Amino acid sequence: MSLSTTETSAGHADERLEQLRQWVSVLFGSTDFTLAPASADASFRRYFRVTRNGQTWIAMDAPPEKENIEPYVRIANMLVAVGVNAPHILETNLEQGFLLNSDLGSRTYLNEIDGGGDADRLYHDAMDALVQIQANGQSHAAQLPPYDEALLQREMTLFPEWFCGRHLGLTLSDDDIAGLRDTFDALAREALAQPRVFVHRDYHSRNLMVGGGRFGPNPGILDFQDAVHGAVTYDLVSLLRDCYVAWPIERVHGWVARFREVARAAGVDTGPDQKTFLRWFDLMGVQRHLKAIGIFARLWHRDGKPGYLKDIPRTLNYVRVVSACYPELQYLRTLIDTRVMPALNQAAAAAKQGS
Repeated sequence: MSLSTTETSAGHADERLEQLRQWVSVLFGSTDFTLAPASADASFRRYFRVTRNGQTWIAMDAPPEKENIEPYVRIANMLVAVGVNAPHILETNLEQGFLLNSDLGSRTYLNEIDGGGDADRLYHDAMDALVQIQANGQSHAAQLPPYDEALLQREMTLFPEWFCGRHLGLTLSDDDIAGLRDTFDALAREALAQPRVFVHRDYHSRNLMVGGGRFGPNPGILDFQDAVHGAVTYDLVSLLRDCYVAWPIERVHGWVARFREVARAAGVDTGPDQKTFLRWFDLMGVQRHLKAIGIFARLWHRDGKPGYLKDIPRTLNYVRVVSACYPELQYLRTLIDTRVMPALNQAAAAAKQGS
C-alpha cells in the first residue's frame, strides 16, 4: 500500500527532527536538552525551542530542497549590525538546513495585543526600531534585491489568479483584466516614486516579539529573510494596516504622523510633506494587501494551509476603504463591490451551511 502525501510528509518531518536533534547534540556534546516546537510559519521552515540547564535557544529546520537559509543568515547579521533586536546566528549547517539562533521569546505582538497590551508602547517601539533600520541600514539596503516593477506586478497578479480565479471561481472579462492592469500600473508607479530604504517586507504583529530581559530590547524582529530595497512606507503600512489586527483610522493616521516626524529627525527621506507621505502609505498598502489576499488563497489551495483564509475579509476591507478615496482605484473598488464581495459572501454562506 502506498503512503499518502500527508503520511509521507509527516515521515520526512520526523526524520528531519531526528537529524536536527542529532546536530544539536553534537553542538552541545550532550543529549541533555529538550527540543519542543516553538512555531511554524507560512513557509516550509519549522522552529524548535532548545532548553538546557535553564537556557534556551531556537533551532531552525529548513529543508534545503524547499528553503534557502543563506538569505536568513545574511540579513539577520545585517539587522544585528544596525542595532535592532534580531536573532544572533550562533551555529549554521547550510548543507542540512539547520540553524541555532538566540531566543527572542515566545510572545508575539499579536498575543500581547489580544491580551490587552499597551498598543501605543508596542507600536512606538516598533516604529522606532523601523526608523533605526531605515536610517542606519542604507549601506546594507543597497546589497538587497530591488523591489522593482517586475516584483511589484508579480505580487499583485496573485490577487486575480489565486483569489478571484482559484478561490472564488470568478472568470474575469477582458475589461476586468484591463482595469486591473491599469490599477496595478498606478500602484507600481506610486511605490517606485518613493525614497528607497531597507524593507523587511513582513513587519507585522506575528513577526514582532515582545522584548525585555534576556530576550533583548522590544521588539524582537523575525521573518526578515525576504528583505528588499524598496519603498519607505512599505514596512510602516505592514505594521499599521496589519492583515491580522485592525485599528481605527484616526489612530493609524496619528501613528503615521509620529513615524514621519521621528524618521525625518533621523535623516530618513520621507518625501516633501505629510500629505504625500500618507498617499504613498495608502497606495502601498493596497499593493501589499492585494498580494497578501492572493497568498492567503494560495496557501490553502496549493499548500493545504487554511489558517489564513479567516484573515482575507479584514485584508480585503483595507483595499475597499482606501480604494474609495483615490480616483485611480475606482475600477478596483467597483470590481470588489460588484463581483468579489458577492462571490466571497456566497462562498462563506456555503461553507457555513456545509459545516
